[in-house]
Amino acid sequence: MAKAKVLIIAAVGFLFVSCYAEPSHESLRDAVVNTAVSQLHVRELTGRNDGVEVEAYLKAVDRKKGDAWCAAFVSWCFQQHGVKVPRSGWSPTWFPKANIIYTRGKTESVKPRKADVIGIWFSNLNRIAHVGLVEKWGDKYVTTIEGNTSTVNEGNGTREGDGVYRKRRLTRQIYQVSSWLK
Repeated sequence: MAKAKVLIIAAVGFLFVSCYAEPSHESLRDAVVNTAVSQLHVRELTGRNDGVEVEAYLKAVDRKKGDAWCAAFVSWCFQQHGVKVPRSGWSPTWFPKANIIYTRGKTESVKPRKADVIGIWFSNLNRIAHVGLVEKWGDKYVTTIEGNTSTVNEGNGTREGDGVYRKRRLTRQIYQVSSWLK
């Protein structure tokens, strides 16, 4: 009888830990990307950075209807899983020195992973002006999930698109990558 009680207590303890333990960074990476993938249907209502979902992304970072929303989308995806990330619609905010793991052309860069944040440099603005989430990083191509973009693939694309899309970009298009799940 005592042995049975010990087994029951051990089983209950295991279930408690399994249900309430902090998720691993790998499962969090999967969860964040799965959340982004679940939004692939989202399109702006009138093409003016609006619509129910777009406005929810903007609200998550205290921005107003009509503002650019690529960074808001990335923040919203992480927020759905309680990850502490910038509550910002400003793309450069996603690249503080401590979080940068990859810079194009630097040999000490780390290979980006699922749920890392890509930054695309716009020369005319002299800054990172578009962000998205890594779904899969390869030697030549990266697959991303991005908000406020278009269906244009493998070119420069746009930072003022009409929805959430899966993109296939050349890795050389990515200026920097930051990691928020280390």
